[in-house]
Amino acid sequence: MDRSLATLLRSLQTSEYTEDALRLLPTATNLLSRLSNPLNITLLTSHLLSHDALFPQPIEISPSRQIFSVFYTALLRLIEDKQDPARERLRSHLSVEDWVKAVVKGADERSPRWRHTLLLGGILLAFQSRQFEELRPDLRNKLEAALVTATNLALQQKDAEVNCELSVIFVVNHTFPILSDFHQSQLQYDLLLPLLIDATYFSKEGLEHGYWVGAIDNDIRQSSPQKFNWPSASISFKKLAEIKKRSLLTALGSLSRLTAHCIDNVHDRMLIVHCTNRIGDFARTLATAWRQNKLSEIDTREEALYLDQETISATLPALLQLLRDTMFAAVITLRSVLGRLLCDPILGADNIAPGLAMQTLHILRDTYFIAHRFGLVSSSQYTFVNFTAIDVLSRYQPQSENLLETIRPAELGRIPAHPLDRMRDLFFLNTAEHFTLTVSSRMSQELLFNAAAPYVDPRGDPRLGEILEAAHSVMLAILAAPQNGEVATKNVPFYVETLLQSFPMPLTARQFRLAIKSIVRLAAPPSPIAVSMPLMQAIILDLLRERMEQASEDLLPPNPDLSLESQQPLSERANLLLAIIDCLSSLPVPLLEEWLPLTAELLQKVKNPSQKQQCQQCLWAALSDGEMDVDRAATCVAWWTSRGGREHVMLGEQPEEQDYMMSGALRFDNKL
Repeated sequence: MDRSLATLLRSLQTSEYTEDALRLLPTATNLLSRLSNPLNITLLTSHLLSHDALFPQPIEISPSRQIFSVFYTALLRLIEDKQDPARERLRSHLSVEDWVKAVVKGADERSPRWRHTLLLGGILLAFQSRQFEELRPDLRNKLEAALVTATNLALQQKDAEVNCELSVIFVVNHTFPILSDFHQSQLQYDLLLPLLIDATYFSKEGLEHGYWVGAIDNDIRQSSPQKFNWPSASISFKKLAEIKKRSLLTALGSLSRLTAHCIDNVHDRMLIVHCTNRIGDFARTLATAWRQNKLSEIDTREEALYLDQETISATLPALLQLLRDTMFAAVITLRSVLGRLLCDPILGADNIAPGLAMQTLHILRDTYFIAHRFGLVSSSQYTFVNFTAIDVLSRYQPQSENLLETIRPAELGRIPAHPLDRMRDLFFLNTAEHFTLTVSSRMSQELLFNAAAPYVDPRGDPRLGEILEAAHSVMLAILAAPQNGEVATKNVPFYVETLLQSFPMPLTARQFRLAIKSIVRLAAPPSPIAVSMPLMQAIILDLLRERMEQASEDLLPPNPDLSLESQQPLSERANLLLAIIDCLSSLPVPLLEEWLPLTAELLQKVKNPSQKQQCQQCLWAALSDGEMDVDRAATCVAWWTSRGGREHVMLGEQPEEQDYMMSGALRFDNKL
């Protein structure tokens, strides 16, 4: 064994090139696990950590990971040899604890601190993977303390060797979950946090600023008159595959959680602002690079038409998976940023909070093409980040208006041709809806209303169902804002006309009914609309009744872009009647008394029995589900019970006018 050690050490000393030295590591691993002399173990360990040929400049994670693997694998083999009687002749005679102590002694002054983290991290991870219960708590505690100390010293001395901090981050990322809470708290997070951000998003071991996304465009070729191909043999796809295999990116989830933990515990709050801005720089570069890619010019619904099979099944999914992981890593980090903002009075101050919220929303906008594609906008993490940033920023009107001006559509009044621009318009509309109570009425009219107007055009593309719904939501939010009384009075007639022209296409029945109900509710006294146009509610209902007379009884087709209705499909006529029924709870009592019998009369014009029954059930629910106030409810009860409403709805019979009297009473013309 001593002869083998001498041969190995001689080979290490004579190897001048990294490749030659790295080829000796399997032999070193095998020998290290079987040596019985503690001095020899310490000597070999010291040579492995101090031999510069094993750590080429600038430092890369791959050679460092191999050194990490030497100690990790050697300890695993030692434990396996101790547990297997058949290996008694070959195994080391040292106990596991004595072996560990001998190895740790090899981390001496001949080697820098960052290399010590490779040794200590590999040993700790090996114990954890084998769940080695014979390790004494005091020894484990010393190993964890030594790893934290070596990490902190390495971060302080990171300028001694180029990129050595990447290897430290690799070790910390793999060992942080197994450290005790006390030793986790001893890490110097102020040094670690900015390195984590730079390593993940900007380093050559990470995402490299995202520039490679734009370079994909050079390899996209037209494979047929209508289809394009991004081949798996292309340079850009090989680059993508290499990026996905990098040590930091294969563990991107745990790396983002480590970053979030650093944000929760960092002492210098300005580091949080700095790191958020750095993520913002990356997201902006990524969005720009994606726009330079021909793949961004194809709508997701049309990919099967314009992309060949190899691109759809192989190359594009690989790219999208990495983009999804990247976006979600940023969201996890932003979750901690906003959580810290809510709890920290310094970050929550007026001079910092709006800037952090704005930067967060810019990041979400730049990565929205990823989040929307995978439906991540409805995840709990994303929802928390989005709504918290909006809530924080909505307290500051100037900053809110500044954000909306910054992310406004490039050209108001028209629908852009590029899918990425339409996606950004969707983000703008979904965001602007929450600021209608904050911004001025001038901005609501000149920016928000004009930005939504092209998407509510009745002649619009029915495939833009989600953006259309967002535009209608913005319109309704503008009309509902208390400060927008003049804007609402000016635009309600136009909007009502647009609604009637947009149904049943491109508006769906659900969208139409919700919009009509909202407008009638907004026009209820004492709103500004009711003051300036007191007959607006009656006019809307009359327009619906007139439209219902000419409406079709054919079932409307389901909309594949929206969630399925809970009820069965209905005709245009039935949906118009349901829109009238939805409005009853918002009518003043005199108008309600007028429209209850009219609604029952219109109900009899629905000829299809199943649709008629469904409309009857909706009317009964509107009268009895508690949505109406006391006066309206009393009016409905009187009409249903004493004025023939029940008979009119159920049987279609209009009761004759007659005087109702108590049983046994005498008529006025009775001669008695």
